[in-house]
Amino acid sequence: MTTQNTRLGIALMVMTTIVFSLQDGLSRQLAGEYNVFMILMIRYIFFAVFALAIARAQAGSMAAAIRTHHPIWQTVRALLLIAEMAVMVYSFKLLGLIETHAVFTSYPLIVAALSGPILREKVGWRRWTAIMIGFVGVLIILQPGQHVFSTTALLPLLAATLFAIYGLLTRYVSRKDSANTSLVWTAVVGAICATAIGVFNIDPMTPHDWLLMLALSVCGMISHWMLIKCYEVAEASAVQPFAFLQVGFVSLIGLFFFNETLEHRVIIGGAIVLAAGLFTLLRERAKAKA
Repeated sequence: MTTQNTRLGIALMVMTTIVFSLQDGLSRQLAGEYNVFMILMIRYIFFAVFALAIARAQAGSMAAAIRTHHPIWQTVRALLLIAEMAVMVYSFKLLGLIETHAVFTSYPLIVAALSGPILREKVGWRRWTAIMIGFVGVLIILQPGQHVFSTTALLPLLAATLFAIYGLLTRYVSRKDSANTSLVWTAVVGAICATAIGVFNIDPMTPHDWLLMLALSVCGMISHWMLIKCYEVAEASAVQPFAFLQVGFVSLIGLFFFNETLEHRVIIGGAIVLAAGLFTLLRERAKAKA
């Protein structure tokens, strides 16, 4: 059994958010030049190789790594994640990193809202209040009456919803399946799906962009490895609030590398969403301890 070390877990989570932010910046750069599904296909091929190697090493055999009690839900999880990634990368291309992440940060609120009907978990009035306040922040970012109902503006909200359902299904299958099993199914099913679509959308890449693609794939493997180690050495409830640092890191990348602007509505709305999300996570932690 791995010794619990909360400080190390927090350090790993902070490093993970930095690598995830670099990953998003690289995705935004490549999505401006190439088809989104080609980018996802290459990323997922690297991810699948990495996941299979990790799972086989820890499970002892490939058969043990892929054995699942929930083949249908594992497949649905994987499809939800690749759909979420495609929507996010497309949103980076159209809206930019800052606005996309400001809205996407609402996903813990969606998790809390859907945990009742999907997992039969009780959601108290405090968390419902935080959920409603958080979505006021989302509306501030999206500017009701201007472009809130446009497809473009709703892309990060769709991505957050897909990721929230993915997270809830991950929690559901974890009752019987190991983390390694979920990792393998996520990577392999995603790679098959991404390749089935991406192979018809291959564009020739310059040597420079191949280096960026390699860097993106390496970032993906490193970030997932650090996230796995993070949850091995510390409780999820202790480290999860630090995942919100990604909003800050990715905003810096958007500002300095892509000349994005940090508008007042994004600052105000994003702060409300962040505060509501942190409150929701802290309430879940307090409930778990109780």
